[in-house]
Amino acid sequence: MRIVTAEQMRTLDRRATEEFGVPSIVLMENAGVRAFDVALDMLSEIDGSRVLVIAGKGNNGGDGFVVARHFHEVGVDVRVALVGRIEDVKGDAGVNLGIAKKSGIVIDEIAELGDLPMKLAHCDLIVDALLGTGIRGEVTGFAGEVIDAINASGKTVVAVDLPSGLDADTGEIGGRCVIADATVTFALPKIGLVSYPGLDYAGDLYVAEIGIPASAFDTAGISSFVTESDDILYRMPDRAPDAHKGTFGHVAVIAGSIGLTGAAAMSSMSAVRIGAGLVTLAVPESLNDILAAKVTEVMTVPLAETESRSFSLGAMKQALELVGRCDSVAIGPGVGKDPETVKFVLEMLPAIDCPMVIDADGLNAVSEDTSVLSSVRSPVVLTPHPGEMARLLGTSTAEIQSNRLETARQAAKKFGAVVVLKGAATVIASPDGEVWVNTTGSPALATGGTGDVLTGAIVGLLAQGLSAIDAAICGVYIHGKAGELAAEEFGDAGVAATDLLPLLPRAIERLWEL
Repeated sequence: MRIVTAEQMRTLDRRATEEFGVPSIVLMENAGVRAFDVALDMLSEIDGSRVLVIAGKGNNGGDGFVVARHFHEVGVDVRVALVGRIEDVKGDAGVNLGIAKKSGIVIDEIAELGDLPMKLAHCDLIVDALLGTGIRGEVTGFAGEVIDAINASGKTVVAVDLPSGLDADTGEIGGRCVIADATVTFALPKIGLVSYPGLDYAGDLYVAEIGIPASAFDTAGISSFVTESDDILYRMPDRAPDAHKGTFGHVAVIAGSIGLTGAAAMSSMSAVRIGAGLVTLAVPESLNDILAAKVTEVMTVPLAETESRSFSLGAMKQALELVGRCDSVAIGPGVGKDPETVKFVLEMLPAIDCPMVIDADGLNAVSEDTSVLSSVRSPVVLTPHPGEMARLLGTSTAEIQSNRLETARQAAKKFGAVVVLKGAATVIASPDGEVWVNTTGSPALATGGTGDVLTGAIVGLLAQGLSAIDAAICGVYIHGKAGELAAEEFGDAGVAATDLLPLLPRAIERLWEL
């Protein structure tokens, strides 16, 4: 599903009116009706009878006036608290305010809190139509006080288009934001509704069609999406009845160092569990016996090592011989930070001639000289968490988290690689500007080693012939679904990364059951 910025949505609205002849007041009516439908259902669920619409003077408030009118028409006790003056409400919003007044709906102008807390206390459901998609930064002044009062009321809240105070483009909260139980957004989700922390404030998300012609979307140049199960199903490789292990590719995993053998084991076993036909794990030679016993379904190759028992430059020739026989390679999980190992990674990358995933200590090595990526010949998937991304871009983790979509988009373009910015609502970006926000996952994934499992999933799909962007999209989605299955079985706390391994194929099977 496509997702949009506030400006892209305004452009779609404008095109619907100017190019397709759909009157803007019809769009507002449709939006208000869709929000009313959801709000009415919620009012019934809580067995309520009184509604208070908190409206601003812009188009968001106009949608709220439509909601109020439809509640009034079905006999619900509804009032409107207008944050502003009636004479300041113009355009389509002004028309709908006038209709509401003539219909007998009480419109209270409020410029200070006064008895608003009492009004909130005496309603059963609040419709938040205060602030629209134009809000940026912190909400201050009286509007901020109103948001505080809504949140303090403890009442059920339905937000119109997005919760007031939420940045539509980033999901950031400018200090104050309505905490909604449900949000009815129009035409397409705004990016801020599918990105944290906005996801926590939106509640249940409903996407309502309001009459914008389909061809307006098709030519809008929208390049941001959220993943849905259908997006994964058509990308996943077929598994023919006469297939054999050679059909599904050979993965090379270059991983591990003393104390970090788990990363090597999990990433290689994940590639097996995602369906790769063959997996070979290259490890520092003194760790080979440990890994050979640990991962019996994976072949192992011992490579030359440093005194600190990590890869040395002497491992280069044998590593490249291995990679030359494989269809994809993962490099980095648990390789450590020995200076010689860093040189090994940086010299290996330009010599690899098959699709690769660079993760963990591989990313730390690249952060010392990101120019190496410009000399890489093969498709690359980078899988940084926010801290690793900050090192790659030379900025702070806070800056990375403040606008995850644009950060991932810019990094993918800069490095010429598919970028997987890990975290809640993982973002996947391709060098051509396409960005996907993943919709699966669970707090159960917040434990060490799950990133290694993700690396294995992506590299295993690369070996099966998926493109870098498709392998990343599918790998992240299936990994997140496995996290959900783990939470069902074990709860959010206490899940071990190895618990995900047998759940990867189950997650794939779940896709076909939907």
